[in-house]
Amino acid sequence: MGEAWDTWSLREKIGQLFVFGFHGHEPSEAIGAMIAEHGIGGVVYFTRNIVDAGQVHRLTGSFMAAAERAGRPPMFVAVDQEGGMVSRLAKGVTLMPGNMALGAAGSAEGVFETASICGEQLRALGINLNFAPVVDVNNNPDNPVINVRSYGDRPDVVGELGLAAVRGYQSAGVSATVKHFPGHGDTSVDSHRDLPVLTHDRARLDAVELVPFKSAAVDADMVMTAHVCLPAIDPTGLPSTLSRPVLTGLLREELGYEGIIVTDCLEMNAIDTFYGPERGAVMALQAGADMVLVCHTPSKQRAAVEAVADAVERGELTEARIEQSLARIMRLKEKRKAGEPTRPWTEVEPALNTAQQAATARHWSEASVTLVKNEGGLLPLKRSARTLVLWPSIVTVSEADELLTDDGTLGGRLAIRMLDVTERRVGDSDALAGLDEFKQIVYVSYDAAKHAEEREIASRLLELAGDRTVAVSVRNPLDLLVYPEMPVFLAVYECRPLALESAARALIGEITPRGRLPLALSEQFPFGWRWEA
Repeated sequence: MGEAWDTWSLREKIGQLFVFGFHGHEPSEAIGAMIAEHGIGGVVYFTRNIVDAGQVHRLTGSFMAAAERAGRPPMFVAVDQEGGMVSRLAKGVTLMPGNMALGAAGSAEGVFETASICGEQLRALGINLNFAPVVDVNNNPDNPVINVRSYGDRPDVVGELGLAAVRGYQSAGVSATVKHFPGHGDTSVDSHRDLPVLTHDRARLDAVELVPFKSAAVDADMVMTAHVCLPAIDPTGLPSTLSRPVLTGLLREELGYEGIIVTDCLEMNAIDTFYGPERGAVMALQAGADMVLVCHTPSKQRAAVEAVADAVERGELTEARIEQSLARIMRLKEKRKAGEPTRPWTEVEPALNTAQQAATARHWSEASVTLVKNEGGLLPLKRSARTLVLWPSIVTVSEADELLTDDGTLGGRLAIRMLDVTERRVGDSDALAGLDEFKQIVYVSYDAAKHAEEREIASRLLELAGDRTVAVSVRNPLDLLVYPEMPVFLAVYECRPLALESAARALIGEITPRGRLPLALSEQFPFGWRWEA
């Protein structure tokens, strides 16, 4: 008995191996043409494609209808909904805490519960594939791309929590993707910009980088590759995405992974600059990848499909190799019921933002709040004392900017609980005039380890008012190492409304911080540390 695709043309088979991004809030003409002509395997949503939950529901319905009209198989509809700072969809759903916050809460149950809710919401909107969780180990303070997207710096803990997330998403019918294999945590280069090299020997890789993948990939529908060179596995200098020793030798044969291997986007500079998506797509499939991700440029997407077809015709790839990946893809689509119609919006909307979902998100957000230092007993803040909240203006050019233009700032949340709160953005240390007017100062620390402006402001603030200053880290807890003399340091790991609400409640004593450091800051502040009065 033959397979369903026996009568497909070569290009139709190849089309299923691609997931493409697009621009706009509805299907672009280019992506529509790729569905009709090639029957691409899926689409991926970015922030640029999303307004709110209702629009996503309509958008997904449009893609499902387009595939059906063209007589194509149902599509994977994918998104990076990691929680916390990397959440493409934030409006109209209950947004869950991110990985490092959940790492601070330290509960596999909490990870499963939040992933399950996230998965239920995604599936209700027709999204059947989540490019999450991240299971990279955050063991490099200079890493520009992973940071709070990781659960922490302990490989076994990352693996345990990653597996809980996989099971949570997939319990809701959404395929999970562990990423970025074989590990992007210990790099100081962002593969969106250049090609990182991980120089560790095999023993170190087995002890650290590979540990979470051995745990979390067991049940995961997909594993996403990292554009990282691993000389200990492949001395040729090829990035892992294009490396047969890494994808086939290590992931398939040694680790025994049988699910779908999907590449990270081939338009990231680590691939685009050195190989291009066209050649990269061919090399990735030769290496053992099943699906190829090209997220931005229609001309490059089309060229990548044509390059794979040409490679088969030239004998660089066999049609049997294409069909091997196609079989995995079609089996997963059937398993996850990718063709299942989305429910009407009138049924979906009430299930997206329930009181129970909000309570769960709030519970685990509050469980993550970590009091690292409280010297001098400055916390809880005095509700009647005149209070200044300072934000470094660097945050205005970050992904958190929109949060500072509404009533959801930390100062706004304190103001509804305290008598006299002033909130300011400061761009440099010269803007710190008039501090004597305030009895207590809250400095919002975002990513001082990377921004000189933040460091300068904090340093000057400590000189002028260090004995009444409280630092609240809303992104990178490693900021404490930048100004270790800060008397009070509270960490919430993400600049999202729920995290700011949890921080406000902790600052004034409405809740007791229960989180523990999910990574070692120093010998004084090790993994698992929290301040005990």
